[in-house]
Amino acid sequence: MSTKPDEYYIKQTLNGNINAYAFLVEKYKQMVYTIAIRIVKNKEEAEEVAQDTFVKAFKNLEKFKGESKFSTWVYKIAYYTSLDIVKRNKRFANSENIDNFKEGDFGNVKDALDHLHDKERKKIINDALFELNEDERIILTLYYFEELPVKEISKVVNLSIDNIKIKLFRSRKKLATILKHVIEPNTIDLI
Repeated sequence: MSTKPDEYYIKQTLNGNINAYAFLVEKYKQMVYTIAIRIVKNKEEAEEVAQDTFVKAFKNLEKFKGESKFSTWVYKIAYYTSLDIVKRNKRFANSENIDNFKEGDFGNVKDALDHLHDKERKKIINDALFELNEDERIILTLYYFEELPVKEISKVVNLSIDNIKIKLFRSRKKLATILKHVIEPNTIDLI
């Protein structure tokens, strides 16, 4: 991977070197796909969203002013393109009741997860993420998997920093509740 900043490849692309854009696609394609799959919940549609995202970004590259990171700009395009697919398909996510969740349950969930193999753990977490709504899923993905700061996430999803913090807290709580329901029955099998 090159050590040159994204701005270098953006300038090269804008100056007619279309091959420079391929570097940006390669650098961000996995995260764009991850955002898409977490929202649309369908592999083919997620691939379509990823392609559409990079086509839209390419066509509008001259509009990118560098006021935020290029990654933030691309993730925002992926986010809204994914939401458009969901609206088109009129899908609605289930919501989990979090009222029965207690703060002490985080430890129990974590202890049980520690006993699972990595592959099983990833599948369980991924399945649990799909039970959250699109906003919750994307905020958790950007925060934990992409490790974006709250300020950058707020730019991607167009919400205030305080709103992101609240949604992040609630999303973690919902995810822990979902994981608790999935993991606790399995803990008995491990004993």
